Amino acid sequence: MDLAVNMDAATMSPVALFLQADWVVKFVMLGLLLASIWTWAIIISFSYRLANMRKATRRFEREYERADDMDAFHRMRGDSDIAVARVFSAGVAEWRRSTKNRTVDREGTRERLATSMGAAVASEIDRLSDRLNILATVGSVAPFVGLFGTVWGIMRSFTAIAGEQNSSLAVVAPGIAEALFATAIGLFAAIPAVIAYNRFSHAINRTEARLNRFADGFHTTLSRQLEGGA
Repeated sequence: MDLAVNMDAATMSPVALFLQADWVVKFVMLGLLLASIWTWAIIISFSYRLANMRKATRRFEREYERADDMDAFHRMRGDSDIAVARVFSAGVAEWRRSTKNRTVDREGTRERLATSMGAAVASEIDRLSDRLNILATVGSVAPFVGLFGTVWGIMRSFTAIAGEQNSSLAVVAPGIAEALFATAIGLFAAIPAVIAYNRFSHAINRTEARLNRFADGFHTTLSRQLEGGA
């Protein structure tokens, strides 16, 4: 009896648990493993993207503050592939459309500038947060998928008990182990996804606030030019 128990314990490694599982539990494990890999790929790529965007945004803002000529600065940095540059370009484009005529509607120009840059900010935030819904989905669904594998493994254990009319540990251990392993993989996929989703959502909110501050500052600068008769 002791030898049999020791032999069973030797087959409880993760690889062995996967290989001895039936096709339903294997499907659940593979799906959760792929979800975990996908989650970590998004986490790594999104972290790298946010870090680069913060660095580029700080550099753009410093150069903008030192610029004396808006048109020259727009020619130099207006085509930069960063969110703040696109917000800036949206403001410049609307400014040129609104002030190209001899008579300028100052209040209408201010409203159109605010609307144009606000829409640009919203578009950039939508683009930035495009993949966060994947993290939210994995974080909310993965535990239930793992629970399905758990239930299936326990059902298999009860079926083995009924088939062999034996409730010893050697009979029920494989099914229970598969069930718990499926639950563990589900949690391994869900926990990082939930943590990353919350952290990235906070970072995106801060990015949106920063873009709005830049848009408000640029709007103020253009409003002063309107008051000066530009």
